[in-house]
Amino acid sequence: MEPFYRGTAVVTGPKTERRGAALPIVLPANPHSTTPTGLTAAQPLHRLASPSWPLQHMFTSFVDAGGDPEIHGYLHTPAAGAEAIVVLTHGAGANCQSKLLVGMAEALAAIGFIVLRFDLPFRRARPYGPPFPATAARDRDGLRRAAMIMRKQTKGRVVLGGHSYGGRQASMLAADQPQVADGLLLLSYPLHPPRKPEQLRTAHFPKLTTPAFFVHGTRDPFGSSSEMQAALNLIPGRHAMMEIEGAGHELLPKKSAGELLSGVAAGFKTFLNL
Repeated sequence: MEPFYRGTAVVTGPKTERRGAALPIVLPANPHSTTPTGLTAAQPLHRLASPSWPLQHMFTSFVDAGGDPEIHGYLHTPAAGAEAIVVLTHGAGANCQSKLLVGMAEALAAIGFIVLRFDLPFRRARPYGPPFPATAARDRDGLRRAAMIMRKQTKGRVVLGGHSYGGRQASMLAADQPQVADGLLLLSYPLHPPRKPEQLRTAHFPKLTTPAFFVHGTRDPFGSSSEMQAALNLIPGRHAMMEIEGAGHELLPKKSAGELLSGVAAGFKTFLNL
């Protein structure tokens, strides 16, 4: 499958092998526009069966209490054979029932992914409120265990992903233990706290060799597009960023969220060369 990234946009290896910086693919938040900039005519946008949202793909409750931390969430399965498994989790102020996570899981399942969306241990311990810094390691333990459980279910690739805090923890785990995941799907990576650009959360980036696909809104207060591009230059592994015009940290527009997320899913599938 030919990539839809233009020119030398896709970073394919370590810094010594790069042909160019990761090029943002701009996905308009305009509900009447469905084609990301950079898609070629040969790579049409994968569409969901129904453009309405929320969607109604099948998913089942998932619980694994056979270890610590326990894993509680929901499993989305595609109608046909699975391409890969995505373990997906939430941000600091949400849970796995968030609108973004449900929609993203459904969009991925619609084009052939099995998706486990689950609650991080901090959310299982407290139904409301942000995580404490002291519990971050346990949240990474939850991600590690969820990936291990799903890897036993397939001979294919296992991807870790998450929104904001969840994505950050997934990337930190992958930087420390690259064998845990074969790819990363990072939605609204929280580059720094709002209005505090000096507090960058990039200390682990120079160790990140797992292929990473970032999805970033142009109005995200946790990092501007230029700040994100500069930060991504620290990553030695293959990576790309899809930029969603006009989107904030939550990414979703008020209308046509399903179309937007199907575009994200399609872009990620192409990035993985599936």
